[in-house]
Amino acid sequence: MNITSIRAAIRAGLALALIAVGSGGCYLLQSVQGQLALMSKREPISRVIGAAATPPTLRAQLESVAAIRDFASHNLGLPDNGSYRSYADVGRRYVVWNVVAAPEFSVDAKRWCYPVVGCVTYRGYFVEDRARHYASRLQGQGLDVAVGGVAAYSTLGHFNDPVLSTMMGWNDVELAAIIFHELTHQLLYVPDDSAFNEALATTVEEEGVRRWLASQGRGADLAGHLWQQEHYLKVVALLSATRADLRAVYSSGLPPEQMRRKKRAAFDAMRASFAQLKADWGGHAPYESWFDEDLNNAHLASVATYFNCVPGFARELKAVGGDLAAFYARARELAKLDQEKRDAIVCSHS
Repeated sequence: MNITSIRAAIRAGLALALIAVGSGGCYLLQSVQGQLALMSKREPISRVIGAAATPPTLRAQLESVAAIRDFASHNLGLPDNGSYRSYADVGRRYVVWNVVAAPEFSVDAKRWCYPVVGCVTYRGYFVEDRARHYASRLQGQGLDVAVGGVAAYSTLGHFNDPVLSTMMGWNDVELAAIIFHELTHQLLYVPDDSAFNEALATTVEEEGVRRWLASQGRGADLAGHLWQQEHYLKVVALLSATRADLRAVYSSGLPPEQMRRKKRAAFDAMRASFAQLKADWGGHAPYESWFDEDLNNAHLASVATYFNCVPGFARELKAVGGDLAAFYARARELAKLDQEKRDAIVCSHS
């Protein structure tokens, strides 16, 4: 699976352990238990590499991870700490499952708010059945719901996050992308502003991957990565355009049944456009697994969280001549502004 096809799946429930502190009942219990179980499985990467029982493929991957991790701190100015310097085998396909929800006539995701981390647009579960049970409850309330497996997540530096067995099916470019992305969350995180946080991390991730491949003289791999990115962004643009069209429908004041017809038509048109892109690209495209599902408002809302503000951050990085230290300083300045001002600067596509 290439990096463009997994982006939607690898984004994590940020700071699940911290969220648990502010939650109650079963959600608190499963979050705490899951986090503690994960932390108990950590082993230093150097020890796993040196163990005679480690399979050669895993050893090679972890050697790449160690080099990527050093590059992140030494070349990208990302936090130099214990995160991604250990390995944990979680024994399952995904580490958590995220639940995203949106009203029937809205493309804005439902938000859950907690102490410390603020409001986020998903709810994460360490057990898939619990995620799907909660999703069913939300569907029973008339919400559009999406459930997605997550292969990695960040605790924002409050724990030394390990590299997970769920990440080991990826190539080294994919591993670099997720490590750069999650370390950026540790560098700067603004409570109550998922769009800002994810777009910042995505911008650093993309710049980091370009620099990492260039530093190794891997021009062909960089060209392939950029080609994949082009496909990826075309699908994101299709999803975003459908989201914009539906926002207009939902704010039109039409009777509910008319809005439902227009909603179905918009998703049908999006599927047809995606099928054409997929055919043009030889039968494979980013987000294929999504289009195998019953797409709804929740899927569109989750894409917006990651990408609406990326062009603005790209402008900010270009404005400082690609100097990452200056870019981080600028991001910290933006973080001090109220959300309306931040959005006007980095989430405007002008």
